[in-house]
Amino acid sequence: MRPQDLSAFATLSDANLHPDGTRIAFVVSRMEFEDDRYHRQIWLWDGSTCAPFTHGPADTRPRWSPDGGSLAFLRASGEPGKPAQVAVMPVGGGEAKTMTSFGLGAEEAEWSPDGQSLAVIGIEWSETLKDVAEEERKRRPRHITEPGYRFDTVGWLFDRRKNVYRVDVGGGEVVALTDGQVLDRAVVWRPDGTAIGFMSARHDTKILDVGSQPWEVPAKGGSAVALADVGHWDLLSYRPDGVAHLVGLSGVWDYPAMVGLWRLDSGGPVRLAAELDRAVEAPTVVSLPRGPQWLDDGSCRCVIEDRGTNRVIEIHPDGTWDDIASGQRVISSMTTRPDGSSMAMVSMTPTDPGELVWWEGEVETTLSAINAEFRDSVPLVKPEHFTVMSDGVEIDAWVVLPPGKKRVPLVLNIHGGPATQYGWGFFDEFQIYAAAGFGVVACNPRGSSGRGDEFVRTPVGRWTEDRPPDLEDLLAVADAAVSQFPRLDQDRQGIMGGSYGGFMTGRILAVDHRWACAIPERGLYSFSSFSGTSDIGYWFPRMYVGEPSPDKPDLWLAGPLARVHQVTTPCLIIHSEADYRCPIEQAEQYFAALFANGVEVEMLRFPESSHELSRSGKPKYRKERFEAILAWNARHLGLTVLSGPTVRWFLGRTPPFTFWLTASTTARVCSKASVPTPRATAPRYFAWATTCGEWCALPPRSIFLSSGPQRNCPKRRSNSFGATNSSRATCAQSRS
Repeated sequence: MRPQDLSAFATLSDANLHPDGTRIAFVVSRMEFEDDRYHRQIWLWDGSTCAPFTHGPADTRPRWSPDGGSLAFLRASGEPGKPAQVAVMPVGGGEAKTMTSFGLGAEEAEWSPDGQSLAVIGIEWSETLKDVAEEERKRRPRHITEPGYRFDTVGWLFDRRKNVYRVDVGGGEVVALTDGQVLDRAVVWRPDGTAIGFMSARHDTKILDVGSQPWEVPAKGGSAVALADVGHWDLLSYRPDGVAHLVGLSGVWDYPAMVGLWRLDSGGPVRLAAELDRAVEAPTVVSLPRGPQWLDDGSCRCVIEDRGTNRVIEIHPDGTWDDIASGQRVISSMTTRPDGSSMAMVSMTPTDPGELVWWEGEVETTLSAINAEFRDSVPLVKPEHFTVMSDGVEIDAWVVLPPGKKRVPLVLNIHGGPATQYGWGFFDEFQIYAAAGFGVVACNPRGSSGRGDEFVRTPVGRWTEDRPPDLEDLLAVADAAVSQFPRLDQDRQGIMGGSYGGFMTGRILAVDHRWACAIPERGLYSFSSFSGTSDIGYWFPRMYVGEPSPDKPDLWLAGPLARVHQVTTPCLIIHSEADYRCPIEQAEQYFAALFANGVEVEMLRFPESSHELSRSGKPKYRKERFEAILAWNARHLGLTVLSGPTVRWFLGRTPPFTFWLTASTTARVCSKASVPTPRATAPRYFAWATTCGEWCALPPRSIFLSSGPQRNCPKRRSNSFGATNSSRATCAQSRS
């Protein structure tokens, strides 16, 4: 898999089962490089085939009406400044009708039990800005009066409000049910239709903590009432008989921990299936639609993370549970028949980006073939799982090796979070790195999700140590990988990671110097400044480092900057300029410190991009990010290229290093001394001509592609590129 293959596969999500128990609406998203955007459509399984139901380009969040006659969804034009609005489309055909016109769009829409109304989260400008012209709004200075004024991927929050609305589908009337400068979310109808539940943080210390509360507001209008005390609550959900349930943690400061399912009794929340010791909502790949999927008998089904997998369980009203669907895969969406006899899922594996799957009586049938062409045309590598004992604890790890038998550089990848996990889902990063000739090693150190409370809380309060337990786990896995997999070259090792992975990369570089290169990405490097600049800076440091006090230097000691003077490894720092989770100042400080210390360092900045660049950023930026990563690692690790049916070109820099590719069908490892590199600093391309046995230095501005029209060849005599003895050689084989 190559960076340009990012547009070749689709991501399936948010499957919703029709009331007839057969038809399924789901979202299909693809990257488009030409327009530099994502094209999102709603597709429909009609009982026999899958086909697009809407034309896009930005249709999401499908929800069936109770009678099955209409589909509500969010529709945007895809144009900047034109946010998504709620649309309703008749299932039998016809045009979708736009139901809302909120100034800043709509985020959610849920049908009332009688199908006459929709509960909607609408976003409007604050009272002081709602009547101000757009250009004047942009011009005015921003007057901030409290923290929490911006959020990653969203942008500014201080200038807008998110409220609950009721939209009458027949007449089109839009009624505000809540008001004020609040950020309401997660609407859900009470089953009798008399009230709408939602989540909101309205307590005095909001933003300073991560607390939230469940609320109810009468559907016909009235005052909202809190259903429970402030806690670390994510979602409110109702059992079919109307009993309210919560997903989350009862204590505001209980995180990191396994979020649970709680029944709201008169005496307060009561946790169900507490002994499960797994989160009932997977934090790494969130299953859509979110929350428990209820059955007629009062049981519910949830997607949980478990040691690298996502599986479906059924929790009964008495707190017991059963496994329903598991395996070495990740389930990213699940919707079930009310009687529990069948369900639809989106299921992915390391070698499959995902398809729609039907589960019935423990028998599974794949319904879609949306990614079939991608699977058939792009070689993908299945990872090998292994375990490592670290400090008496078993750590799950994976290695992804390129095809062949040659030795390859090791690149240790560290996931974000830290309370997330690597595992058995499709991950474009590992496939692209392996295809370029790197041996990918990854693991779930202590602090990761999917292993219970004790495991996820192990690093809490330990990051001030030189070698905290999660750091030791990562190094133990790197050691074990070299020992267990002889193809991994212990003399050529690189390390990289994003977010928490960037943080831990920085921490490791200070105490372990085996690495030939490193890529810290979107990392947290200084808790001291992070606390005042990050959108989660008010509470995240307290959860992992501890409650701050004037006489405790713990925040400083916990960050990589406190030990940056010990780093000698060449670093490529990657960061987004609109990252509000780990703001760009984090990267700037780390870059400046390394440069001042004489360490080889470069910084790659992506304009107008958030913390989520690598997962949902602009397609061109995602491709260019991969190209930069491959170039940096190849430059420092010496590249082994396994060439297949197409020639692949890699950018080399001279001096001090040049890297290359081969046009043969076997692996080659070539030292830089073999390359006739001119003494120049300009980027150059090199290729190995297998017939003439020489290195070809391509002329400046030459571009050779893997397909398309014939291109000029750098050699004037016959070679593997199909050139002939002529004054102007051309490649005879456009696909070679």
